[in-house]
Amino acid sequence: MRKIIATYFQQLQDQICQAIELTDGTGKFQEDKWEHHSGGGGRTRVIQQGDIIEKGGVNFSAVEGQTSEALMRQMNLNERADYFATGVSIVMHTQSPMVPIIHMNVRYFEMSNGTNWFGGGIDLTPHYVIEDDARWFHQQLKNTCDRYHPEYYPRFKKWADDYFYIPHRQETRGVGGIFFDYLKPSQQTTEELFEFVKAVGETFAPTYTHLMSKNKSLPFGEEQKHWQYLRRGRYAEFNLVWDRGTKFGLETGGRTESILMSLPPQAQWEYNHSPQPDTPEAHTLSLLKKGIPWV
Repeated sequence: MRKIIATYFQQLQDQICQAIELTDGTGKFQEDKWEHHSGGGGRTRVIQQGDIIEKGGVNFSAVEGQTSEALMRQMNLNERADYFATGVSIVMHTQSPMVPIIHMNVRYFEMSNGTNWFGGGIDLTPHYVIEDDARWFHQQLKNTCDRYHPEYYPRFKKWADDYFYIPHRQETRGVGGIFFDYLKPSQQTTEELFEFVKAVGETFAPTYTHLMSKNKSLPFGEEQKHWQYLRRGRYAEFNLVWDRGTKFGLETGGRTESILMSLPPQAQWEYNHSPQPDTPEAHTLSLLKKGIPWV
């Protein structure tokens, strides 16, 4: 099963890269193949200075090894075992502050003691929250979830709200999406869970390329670019301080350049910045909260 899943994830990486390149128009992905010190490896693909994407990555990995003590603590494991982990991870940072940042991850984890599970999700981080776009984005995710279980969307939407939250800022990273982890075979088989994870992965390209095309020509100026850099700073704070995927990669001795691909090409931190009332920036901050019923 692990070979089937890893092969599919490689194909998903190919499909998404093709869709992003086609929509961007000029940007092309550059690929680095790498090997993991304990077994396996991956393909890191990065696109830079395109018409729409300033810096983005679509990474595939399939690595294996023995769980370290740090990894056992992070994953609440009681016994040491060999592991196999494979997945696709995506982050896109855009030229225009009117086109949102997006993240997706789909992954499979298997241990030699017989335990296996899936994780993943998609979330959107607009520099400026366009409410119609947020509603449309969530509807696409709900449509996918509803095909597999009526409880998936509300459960995974709340999980995303809780996970993509910056406690020290008391704000969500963006408008959320769906997030799930430790989906194990019980009422559903591994094969059935895999079908759901595949559907999530295949929701990414048509959803994001629509938002790229829709918003790429919206006007902006220096004020909006400044705000974009500040929002990128928030994104970097979450990924470096709170994101479990970043910690997992570093704890397992993963490839640093691939792990930190998620960071934006340029960001800013301004002391005690507070937008003026009744501005688009203030409106965006008012919507970075948990529990907003987008659909």
